Amino acid sequence: MTQASSATVRTRFAPSPTGYLHLGGARTALYSWAYARHHKGTFVLRIEDTDVERSTPEAVQAILDGMAWLGLDADEGPFYQMQRMDRYREVVGQLLASGHAYHCYSSPEEIEAMREKARAAGLKPRYDGTWRPEPGKVLPSVPTDRKPVVRFRNPTEGSTGWNDLIKGPIVFSNTELDDLIIARPDGTPTYNFCVVVDDWDMRITHVLRGDDHVNNTPRQINILRALGAPLPQYGHLPMILGPDGQKLSKRHGAVSVMDYDRQGYLPDAMINYLARLGWSHGDDELFGRAEFVAWFDAQNLSRSAAQWDPQKLNWVNAHYMRQLSDDELARRVAPRITARGGDLALASLPAVVALVKDRAETLEQLADTAMLFFGKPEQPGEELLLQHLTEAARQALADFTSQADALEWSRESISALIKQVLKAHGLKMPQLAIPLRLAVTGRTQTPSIDAVLEIIGKETVLTRLRQF
Repeated sequence: MTQASSATVRTRFAPSPTGYLHLGGARTALYSWAYARHHKGTFVLRIEDTDVERSTPEAVQAILDGMAWLGLDADEGPFYQMQRMDRYREVVGQLLASGHAYHCYSSPEEIEAMREKARAAGLKPRYDGTWRPEPGKVLPSVPTDRKPVVRFRNPTEGSTGWNDLIKGPIVFSNTELDDLIIARPDGTPTYNFCVVVDDWDMRITHVLRGDDHVNNTPRQINILRALGAPLPQYGHLPMILGPDGQKLSKRHGAVSVMDYDRQGYLPDAMINYLARLGWSHGDDELFGRAEFVAWFDAQNLSRSAAQWDPQKLNWVNAHYMRQLSDDELARRVAPRITARGGDLALASLPAVVALVKDRAETLEQLADTAMLFFGKPEQPGEELLLQHLTEAARQALADFTSQADALEWSRESISALIKQVLKAHGLKMPQLAIPLRLAVTGRTQTPSIDAVLEIIGKETVLTRLRQF
């Protein structure tokens, strides 16, 4: 593999705005960003929006939102292909003038007939070169009832190959590559052609992208050579598989980056997890952005498909949540509690976060648990009451309530009172703790009951006990 020169590296992320920013695209963006940052180069964002029927402003915004949430800041762009149509037409004209492209008048029906003929002969279905100019060849009469496409005149001899940054040497015989359409009948350029012109004009030196683009690469290389343009180095990333070993899709859950924001994952956790999804640095599993950028280079990218593991992501996210201060974690979870109808005035959110954060792997789970303190207490069912509210428990609750009125309210004093009541009534901890939980929260399971009562507050606890 040719190592990058720090002064020359220019990478790009070039999504098509036909939907959200999915996990595979986010990983490609991350690796391209990190490669540029590692080599102190330039990271370019390009929006490939030439599919006018499927590209939408909403999808563009979803991509920009996803990049912003992940913190993948571009040095240049976003550039939009639809704003570069004049440039593409100019380069098509250059190729026509140099003889590297030609007009093709074959109709779609004629093209399909060519393919069927090839299939019948056991050959690869392809365009047969009817309109390709050759020395001494007589071309058909130009039809007056149709506009031509423009095809690139691909070499017919030799091979086209490159040393892939990830997969190693890859070679295609030029006989396998038919003459690619680079402009449609209305003059609009096609995807593979726009990519070539953009990479040339934007001086892209390293292209990291999904391995579904491997078959496009020899075609793009041949066009670049025809233009006399320098070739980028290419690296093709294997796909991401779901937990079942199939290609990652919607059936595996959220595949949009912003869905993970809504589900309560932290962007730093997602960066860490995506980074390890096809790249490694020894046995390191947890690392910050600065470490990732310092360590990242293409030689440690895997040639094998990566497998999405939701449990591993949860573990990574829980780690990053615990790294935040209680105040910062409270700030991030507050809107989620409010969205649930919680009243943040009922308790100290940093204190709640400190108590319950080890029980949560996402901000959504943390908000659910925190509602114990910021929502109305649940109403326990009759079955729970019959099971836990024995006569002995009632007497112990009444005793606790009467003595708690004079208590200096702290976790330590509450704990001491609970032990005192248990001893006086000859009960074990669950025989009082569970009725206390039911009376104050409506739940049978909470964090340590003394800590819960301290945070809920003396006045509220005593009111609920007396009502109960």
